[in-house]
Amino acid sequence: MRTVNIGGKDIGLKATPLALLFYKQAFGTDLVGDLVKMQELKKDLSKFDSVLFLQVTWAMAKAYAGLKEKFPDFENWLAELESFDLSDQDVLLAIMEEAEKGFFRRGAGRTKPTN
Repeated sequence: MRTVNIGGKDIGLKATPLALLFYKQAFGTDLVGDLVKMQELKKDLSKFDSVLFLQVTWAMAKAYAGLKEKFPDFENWLAELESFDLSDQDVLLAIMEEAEKGFFRRGAGRTKPTN
């Protein structure tokens, strides 16, 4: 869980299974699958998809808000943002780190198989 500032607005992010569900329901594709596609950025920055990046951010923000709070759909959420500075590496990195921490834990929480 972390907070980033986008367009002068503090946005809480939480990379949880709930974010995966919200993403699939809203966009019809798998969040983790789309994140894996974004790995191509390491080779070719021209493959950056700013809308996809915002979709991932929206799903994690909605998960942060949880089920108790009414949360805007993607289009209305975007309309609430004054701007989004794509050159702000700190914000981009924070969003990706939250996604990696939540969805790619590399062994955290795993149980050992029993024979």
